[in-house]
Amino acid sequence: MADEQGRADLQDWIARIRDRDMPVFGRTVQEVRSVTEDDSASASRLSRVILQDAALTAKVLKLANSVVFNPGRQHVSTVSRAIVVLGFDLVGQIVLSIHLVDALLASGLRERVVAEMARCFHAAVQARTAAIAKGSKAAEEVFIATLLGQVGEMAFWCFGGKQAIALDKAMCERPDEKPEDLQMEIIGFRLRHLTAALAKEWQLGPMVIAAAEGHAHPSDDELAILQGYRLAKAVEGGWDTPEARIALETYADFTGRPLKEITGELTHNAAEAARVAAHFGAEAAARLIPVPPEGGLVDIDAEVAEVADPTPDPLLQLKILRDLSMLLATKPSLNEVLQLVLEGIYRGLGMSRAVFALQSADRTKVLGKLALGRDAEKLAAHFSFALDNRAGDIVGVMFAKSATFWLRGEAPEGIRIDRLVAVTGRYDGMLAPVRAGGRVIGFFYADRQPSNPPDEETWQGFLHFVQQATLCFEYVAAGGTGLKK
Repeated sequence: MADEQGRADLQDWIARIRDRDMPVFGRTVQEVRSVTEDDSASASRLSRVILQDAALTAKVLKLANSVVFNPGRQHVSTVSRAIVVLGFDLVGQIVLSIHLVDALLASGLRERVVAEMARCFHAAVQARTAAIAKGSKAAEEVFIATLLGQVGEMAFWCFGGKQAIALDKAMCERPDEKPEDLQMEIIGFRLRHLTAALAKEWQLGPMVIAAAEGHAHPSDDELAILQGYRLAKAVEGGWDTPEARIALETYADFTGRPLKEITGELTHNAAEAARVAAHFGAEAAARLIPVPPEGGLVDIDAEVAEVADPTPDPLLQLKILRDLSMLLATKPSLNEVLQLVLEGIYRGLGMSRAVFALQSADRTKVLGKLALGRDAEKLAAHFSFALDNRAGDIVGVMFAKSATFWLRGEAPEGIRIDRLVAVTGRYDGMLAPVRAGGRVIGFFYADRQPSNPPDEETWQGFLHFVQQATLCFEYVAAGGTGLKK
């Protein structure tokens, strides 16, 4: 009877977290999964999902340049390059992990949530090292699985209410009793079972589920996860305690490496875990990770990702222009070209929004195809202009005369911008056409917040990117590679 009640309570918790406490995360999972599980999905589509969120972009790029995910230290400055270096699936998993951490951090945080999150970040880095030592081919998957391996516990401490308070009190007053026994007594189920259930609900991966459920004959990867958790928990009281010494010796035995040889690496792992936690935006958790002096200093404030519009970056502009030249040698699709040009305009020039609009097949209108920046999806959906020969309309003039426009608060003489303003809500912005096959086929639009208006250098950079896009369009079109509708 108690077991049946426990299962019923667990199902109630799953439904509650899914439908009431974290519904936005559930929708995010579906969005990311629709990309990563679609065999026909392109890297450019995943790039757009990331680049629509400036904070997410900053975090992904910081992580893509970290030792954990990029031990070869190939410099990554664009989201497109991150997908090439790290791989499509791993970047998708990183995005999901970032969103999950954000969802938990946005909740009413309790002290135990932050402590649990800190332990998971630390354990993830140590587990990855253990997996590599055992010859694993899925070390990054081990990292993600370890990071997400306490999601049920963290969700419970976030949303548990009176039950969480009661369990917290029992754990403080009865420290000698096993936490799982107290969980069964007070809430009727083990929190690791909530983790396994939520992992299934959100499709966080078989390794997360396996680690939470526990197997009679676990794989080396699952054992590496266990070693990561044990070590991370043991050193929370200090790296020189008896508990830490036992955990270090057990870890060394598992990896088959001498303790003296591996200790330095493990202390540096703690420092790297603090950096990674900061890159995820989990600043409070990063500060709780026990980093011994020999692990090195970690400036948490400097590691926290920026959450603002991108700032102009001349070096990034040059890097993206170079990447465009290199991309042509691989016979790319026009979608790949567009994605890179948009990222150059948005991040390289430091714009608030950037859009590419394409002429419809019947040439009667022009429609937003790709957009980056603030409310990008909404802007792209409303970016529609009829090519109806309306006298002086800015879009019509651009198509008829291949004209470029830099709007600075008012319409140029003889030009009507009312339809553009109705869509963008702005009287300032930059527009330039793209040509292919001897005619205009679309245009780029970009704007920036009025508090930080673009200058002449920005305008020239915008024209340069559009010029490169036109060259790429002509080159790719000549090779028969089309633009996916």
